[in-house]
Amino acid sequence: MVDLCPVGALTSKPYAFEARPWELRKTYAIDVMDAVGTNIRLDSRGRQVLRALPRLNEDVNEEWASDKTRHAVDGLVRRRLDSPYVRRDGKLVKASWADAFVAVKAAADAAGSSVAAIAGDLVDAETMYAAKALLRSLGSDLLEGRQTGLAYDVSSIAAVNFNTTIAGIETADAILLVGTNPRWEAPLVNTRIRKAVKRGAKVFAIGEPIDLTYPVTWLGNDAGLLGDLPQAVTEAFGAAAKPAVIVGGGALKIDGVQAATLALVETFGLMRDGWNGYNVLHMAASRMAGLMLGYAQDGGIAAVAAKAPKLLFLLGADEVDFGAFVGATKVYVGHHGDKGAAAADIVLPGAAYAEKSGTWVNLEGRVQRGERAVFAPGDARDDWSIFRALSDTLGHKLPFDTIDALRMAMIAEVPTLGVQGLAGYPWNVPTLPSIPVSGTFGLPISDFYLTNAICRASPTMQRCSDEIIHGNAYAEAAE
Repeated sequence: MVDLCPVGALTSKPYAFEARPWELRKTYAIDVMDAVGTNIRLDSRGRQVLRALPRLNEDVNEEWASDKTRHAVDGLVRRRLDSPYVRRDGKLVKASWADAFVAVKAAADAAGSSVAAIAGDLVDAETMYAAKALLRSLGSDLLEGRQTGLAYDVSSIAAVNFNTTIAGIETADAILLVGTNPRWEAPLVNTRIRKAVKRGAKVFAIGEPIDLTYPVTWLGNDAGLLGDLPQAVTEAFGAAAKPAVIVGGGALKIDGVQAATLALVETFGLMRDGWNGYNVLHMAASRMAGLMLGYAQDGGIAAVAAKAPKLLFLLGADEVDFGAFVGATKVYVGHHGDKGAAAADIVLPGAAYAEKSGTWVNLEGRVQRGERAVFAPGDARDDWSIFRALSDTLGHKLPFDTIDALRMAMIAEVPTLGVQGLAGYPWNVPTLPSIPVSGTFGLPISDFYLTNAICRASPTMQRCSDEIIHGNAYAEAAE
């Protein structure tokens, strides 16, 4: 409703009475609360972002932004890491950058090439490339970005892309949702599906029944249905001009589901002239860039844990099962004192998305760039520069001193990261073993408002979770 006011007289409650419009510095950025890549404008005063507003991009978010995108920004100034920490006698104690780097060097010397890096959900491509370059100099290519345990095949990036495009899905006339809740996993994709329904599209779903805000024919929560779909589904897809399948993270957790859904490409004729109806719905802003940079191992994070790395870099990774890496020295490079920092042996404070210039690739493979709105607090530094400085201490100097030089090196390796817009992955279906699939699909997001460290630090998101998800009432003062 706030956006509908033509003169700006309506303001959201968290922002009301905080600032006057002419006091604010406006910066174009990319949202990282999900994998949609919503184009936003960050309004800041001094060193604080006060509000996030959508920017017009008809191909991505139109003129909209989700509630989480708008109102999680108050988490950017809370629970922040603003100084390095080193664990001594079981406790994290504040340290200088020099002392922290010495501690990392000691761990690296003992580890040799037994080093791994796990990228979190909010990380930019530049940070992932800098970490990759450092690991390569140490003799390791043990990189992973699917921190919650997914292990789907990534030999064809097109086969894990949202191929209809975000704007294109609203033109589909038959849609099958498999193990996904787009209303929480990608709200602005869900609005596009709703537009398709208003135009007459039929939506079927396999999974746990939920309210998606439009009519859905729920087929049941059984992965086995992929091999035995009801006649109503086959008839609808047979008559469709633009059929589409959307596969979520809840489905890809089950062995064999990726192969079973890819088989639907031929069964339903998802490939047409100018149309590819096979879609994977990612939830992490860092996912597609990570896949392009090689942050995926055969077997996923379990394969990384099986190799028992002695040194583990956590790039803002807060959702990892840290118990699988008990023997590793864990170095957390991130911006909030969340789960990853609590589990780390060494903490190196980095910058949040609003505090650095970075490249992100959204779920449809669209390369986008956001700019710095404010500076990181205290002694925190841009993540890529941390790895560059650390490389000096480790005796493996990285060949870039500026963000521009880093980008040139990154683009030389992955040219598509240098061209803003759709990357355009060539379509090819990976050869996967066909195995019987069974089991129920769980939903990977249990609380829409608390999906990452910034949200969990946000008082607004905490209250939304309490009131909307958990039903707790708050007393309001009379005005």
